Amino acid sequence: MDDRKAPLLEMKNIRKDFFGNQVLEDINFTLGEGKVLGLVGENGAGKSTLMKILFGMDVIRETGGYSGDILLSGEKVSFQTPFEALAAGIGMVHQEFSLIPGFTATENILLNREPKKHSVLSDVFGDRLDTLNRDAMKKKAGDAIEKMGVMIDGSMVISDMPVGHKQFTEIARELSKDQLKLLILDEPTAVLTEHEAGALLDSIRSMAERGISVIFITHRLQEILNVCDQVVVMRDGRVVQDVAARDTNVQEITHWMVGRDVQLSARTFRELPSQETVMSIERLWVDMPGETVRDVTLDVKKGEILGIGGLAGQGKLGIPNGIMGLYEAGGRVTFEGKEIPLNQPRRCLDASLAFVSEDRRGVGLLLDESLEWNVAFPAMQIQNKFLKKYLGGLIKWRDEKAIEEVTKKYIDELQIRCTSSRQKARELSGGNQQKICLAKTFAMEPRFLFVSEPTRGIDVGAKALVLDALKRFNRESGVTIVMISSELEELRQICDRIAIVSGGSIAGILPASASSEQLGELMVSQVK
Repeated sequence: MDDRKAPLLEMKNIRKDFFGNQVLEDINFTLGEGKVLGLVGENGAGKSTLMKILFGMDVIRETGGYSGDILLSGEKVSFQTPFEALAAGIGMVHQEFSLIPGFTATENILLNREPKKHSVLSDVFGDRLDTLNRDAMKKKAGDAIEKMGVMIDGSMVISDMPVGHKQFTEIARELSKDQLKLLILDEPTAVLTEHEAGALLDSIRSMAERGISVIFITHRLQEILNVCDQVVVMRDGRVVQDVAARDTNVQEITHWMVGRDVQLSARTFRELPSQETVMSIERLWVDMPGETVRDVTLDVKKGEILGIGGLAGQGKLGIPNGIMGLYEAGGRVTFEGKEIPLNQPRRCLDASLAFVSEDRRGVGLLLDESLEWNVAFPAMQIQNKFLKKYLGGLIKWRDEKAIEEVTKKYIDELQIRCTSSRQKARELSGGNQQKICLAKTFAMEPRFLFVSEPTRGIDVGAKALVLDALKRFNRESGVTIVMISSELEELRQICDRIAIVSGGSIAGILPASASSEQLGELMVSQVK
């Protein structure tokens, strides 16, 4: 008799199609108790769909279900809802946050599982008159935060939090569940700085040591090697490699993921294209939750790519959001010698400024519209592009052919994975949605572009494409670009100069050839 213990999770011959389009084919792997499995693949490889099957997400059932078997500790399971998966000890932290903005971290961590206080009234009239046991809530949430190993303020309201702390709140919520056996983390470090990501990796290892298994999905391949026991590589809906992390390296994983060698453009340092100041920012302050922008003064040179880096919450995201009018701001901004009035987004767009936001789902995309409509609509609305004019311009009508042509152009250039240019934006993977945000901005042909976290949540192959597209847009079209990123290496890859924000103001500006240590020192120089 074989008395060996069954692995915690087995996935056998998992197959899934969406409306005749096969997205998963014969997926097989196992995961042991207390082990960390890194799941990697290009955007659209099928990673998120596979995890939705495991977690019992509604979209799987609503699109015809799946075939194959899932075994948990040797027992066959088929979760019809996420509640069934949660009851079986599976937790999942999704790419997109699912927190209540007006609640505190503690309230979100224990949502629908709050410890209650009984009273004489509730004994008589029933448990609807129980009250929340705030002390017990504070202790239980505090224990989950401590278990995570990254300190966040349990009393802080979510809407006031830096984006990284929101991510940690989601993870603490799962760790607060007593029966947790398996935690799925979908791109948890995409919104984190390198320092925060390091703390999370330590936390993942400590979870594993306590017997919790982890499926870790990330595009930061070095993190996979640093924290995982096993690496499963997916490509085009199949598992193409299942290997011990200690037996591979970043180059091999990249090759398995994309089926080719990925060549990032060689880093080239150039003289600034111009010493002429194209945008001058003076004494800028921005009232954006979770961001500190107190007193930013900065000159941007014509034709350059200027990088802005810094730790989470120190102000780097607040700068473009304030200048482009998404949050209340004050100070003075001039572009090409003319003052740009703050708090008036339309005036920025009319001046040929554009912004690719870090919040692609919130302000970046029309999720239920086609890719064609997403790419063309801003240029159509603001610049009257892609319109046919009749009766001397009295009647304007969409130029469907021009809209289709420009969309297909950027689908090809940015290698956007989609079924057609008429597919809905909601149906694309996160990384391909990010590319659509770039495409609609390129279609507007701005003279000045703010681009915030352009490669957040996208794979190594797509990252190279996006960075090369930005560099080409700058070189060929002469567009001045200000790029905000949490990843220093990314800034050093394509920028001419890098400004570091710390404590709500510019701590210093260095050439992109400066060392990571020099840039890192500026990052912490004025942290409040």
